[in-house]
Amino acid sequence: MNNYIVQAGLGNILEKVVAGERLSFADGLKLYQCKDILAVGYLANMVRTRLNGDNTYFIFNQHINYSNICLNLCKFCAFGREKDSELAFEMSVADVKQKVRDRLAEPISEIHMVGGIHPDLPFEYYLELLRGIKEVRPEVHIQAFTCVEIAHLAELAGKPVDETLKFLQEAGLGSLPGGGAEVFSPRIRKLTCEKKISGNAWLEIAKAAHRQGLNTNATMLYGHIETLEERLEHLTALREAQDETNGFLAFIPLAFHPKNTAMSELARTTGLDDLKNIAVARLFLDNFPHIKAYWVMIGPQMAQIALSFGADDMDGTVKEEVITHMAGAETEQALGSGTLVRLIKDAGRIPVQRDTLYNIVEVHN
Repeated sequence: MNNYIVQAGLGNILEKVVAGERLSFADGLKLYQCKDILAVGYLANMVRTRLNGDNTYFIFNQHINYSNICLNLCKFCAFGREKDSELAFEMSVADVKQKVRDRLAEPISEIHMVGGIHPDLPFEYYLELLRGIKEVRPEVHIQAFTCVEIAHLAELAGKPVDETLKFLQEAGLGSLPGGGAEVFSPRIRKLTCEKKISGNAWLEIAKAAHRQGLNTNATMLYGHIETLEERLEHLTALREAQDETNGFLAFIPLAFHPKNTAMSELARTTGLDDLKNIAVARLFLDNFPHIKAYWVMIGPQMAQIALSFGADDMDGTVKEEVITHMAGAETEQALGSGTLVRLIKDAGRIPVQRDTLYNIVEVHN
């Protein structure tokens, strides 16, 4: 197999992977440009096996989107709406509590909650959302509010980010999701999401959360107008931030879905691109413990294949995903745990039910 990797032009990267050495920017570019996806996947699987063996993680989780009313209205987003749009929605605290109550019979350990940058809701509303969820389901871990939302909430509170996070923690916040990172490149943000906070601001808020004892995830939205170099600049920035604070739990490559967006003329990502981004992330982000194959974005079957291309996590049951489906995703809005276990076993891996912080709940072997 080593000869095969050498013939694919990745011999020097193989040497680094075997030695556990950090890959350079040039190495990352070579991986992205390599036409042999199996060679890239083989290298990524070496790292995946070293870090996580055959374990593949999943979680019982529930997604709640409290509102799609948003001031930013990014061009790649099919979710956000202006306040007066007939498709706009806004949930009361009672509505959110009912969503949680509706699924009390299920062994959900995490509630994942995000929304738009709402022009009118006060800071107290967000605190009450957290308190309300904890009132209905005291034991649940709440992973809520992207770094973009945290910046907005700090403005509403009139407090620095670290103080704002402390208020949210006291109300029940357990960790932050990875959304809103998109691609850090200023060029990309100017063309696609100019009202959104900068990439540097996103990173600073993530690091502030880590210093507060809050773990976060990280994402990258790929497959629109970004270059390979801009993808690698994004990954480099995440790797440097992780070196500094070590607070990221997982990296989640997010495939762009163009339908119903202002960039609908673009094509969807290919399976090849999906696998390449997962594999390169696993090889380049040497200080990230987990790489997620988010089945909502790429489909359960592609996520299953990705378990041999560096991914060690398939996210979870999700329960009513909205954001990607408004952009034309044709996947299910939820998967049963039995389906996830079967997909993982059929890929030759060991299904491991986890909590948000990757503590093992049950091994299904």
